[in-house]
Formats: sequence, C-alpha cells, structure tokens
Amino acid sequence: MKVVGIVAINAAYLRAFHAVAETGQFTAAARVLSLTQSTLSNQVASLESRYRVRLFDRTPRGVLPTPVGERLYELTRRQQALTQQAEQLLLASNTLDGGFVRVGGDAPQHVMPVLARLKRAHPELTVSLQMGNSEAMLARLAEGRSDVAIVGRKYDDSRFVFAPLTRAPLVCFVALAHGWAGRGAVTLADITSTTLILRESRSETRRLLEHALAVRGLAATEIFEVEGREAVREAVAAGLGVGIVSAAEFDVDPRIIALTLSDADLMMTEYIACLAARRRLSVVEAFFDAANPQQA
Repeated sequence: MKVVGIVAINAAYLRAFHAVAETGQFTAAARVLSLTQSTLSNQVASLESRYRVRLFDRTPRGVLPTPVGERLYELTRRQQALTQQAEQLLLASNTLDGGFVRVGGDAPQHVMPVLARLKRAHPELTVSLQMGNSEAMLARLAEGRSDVAIVGRKYDDSRFVFAPLTRAPLVCFVALAHGWAGRGAVTLADITSTTLILRESRSETRRLLEHALAVRGLAATEIFEVEGREAVREAVAAGLGVGIVSAAEFDVDPRIIALTLSDADLMMTEYIACLAARRRLSVVEAFFDAANPQQA
C-alpha cells in the first residue's frame, strides 16, 4: 500500500498571499515584505500551482481575491491575529516595560485622559492610537488590529468584553449668531424644524438622536451630513445649521454655545471594549486599570 505524506503549506507563500490580499497590489506587498516583486509573484504563483487554484483576479487597478482567495484571506487574517496575540502575551508576561498596546477610540476626549494615566503608570509602554467611529473600532478589535478600544455602543456579541467608562447627555449646539443662542434649551420638535449638521450614519450620536426622533414620530427636515466631529463643529460655527453632540465631547469654542434638550433624556455611554480572549493580557489589564471603569 502506498502511503501519501501530507506536505505542510509553505509559510512564506502564505505570507506573500496575505500581503497581496491586504494591500491589493503585488508592488505594495513586495515593499511590505522587503522582497522583489518577481520573488513575491513567484511565491504566490507557486501556491496557486501547488494547489491548482486561482487566488487572485488581475484588474487594471490591482488584484482582487477570487472566492477561494477571499476564504483563504479570512484564515490568514486569523493567523496574523493569533500571532500578534502570542507576541503580546510574551511581551507582557513579566513586565509592561517595553510592551506595546494598540488602542482604538471614537473621540479624543474619552481616550486621551486614559492614555495619560496609562503612561504615567507605565512610562516605558509604547502606545499606538487609531481614531474612528465605534463600528470601525470594534471591527479593528475583531480583526486583531487593536488590543483595546473606547466606543460609544455596547454590542450583544460574546466575542467582546465591555465595561462602562463615562455617561453624559446629548446637547444641541449653535453658532453665537444663531437665533437660538440665548434660549438655553430647545426641544426635539425644535431641532426638526432646522438644518441638522450630523456625522455619517454609523455615528452612535446620530443613531441615538434619530431613534429618539422616530419614537416621537418626528423626523429631521434637512440633514447636512459631514464626516467627523471637527467638521460638524466648523459647519455649525459657520452658521450652516445645528449640531448634536455628547456633553462630554463638547469643546469650548467662543464661536458656539451648547443648549440643553429640555424634553429628552438622551444619554451617551462610553465603554471600554476588548476581545474576551485578550482580556487578561497585561497590556489590556493595564488599560482597564488606567480607565478605572465603573462596575456594570
């Protein structure tokens, strides 16, 4: 009887495939791996030849994974995440000095104070910070590209651990020249009668507001959508409309003024989040300690 041995997949070929799938280009992937483009192309071609599959479709703008390529990319992403977890575990096994933590945040007002306390407690710890909306930050956690994040929404997802950090009401804000500037408070009905300056639809602030309006049977008359809190503030300051923001994220600015929403108790809760599998890593523990979250 002939025994057929199982040949282990070539790790270098997998790294080459992953780099191309990640960057969408052979040239960029070669730079990432410090290889010549011909070497990287040969590695991907060898992987395709060895298993008699096509992993990429070539297009004028780059390359796109085929269906089997997409499934393989999902596996290599998990492999990368596991490798990073192993590295984090080893780096943090005895001391945080010289360790590394990747942080995501939905607003600098929430994350910066935590990072300041973290650095005071562990000055040798290296920190990288990525900002974006809550959905994007949780996606980074799920993909293993961040270790911990501060987000504005708690999801019913067993992959994650959430702990409450802060809680603050939503407020309306207008330019000083706006007719509402001296009112002190407005209602939900008031804000539907004017132009609302809102962030992208995935913004947690916007989701909370639009849900509250829908419950009351209200809808905004006109929405001017911009990307990012800074753009909202600048649009409001320029007199283009009325903004909505968490009171904790309202920056003092001589051009604008905050108004209370008198008929709505809309509270924005910020959470610390991480993958459940990473909760006991030393760097994640240190971040939770620095944040000193409330007990749920």
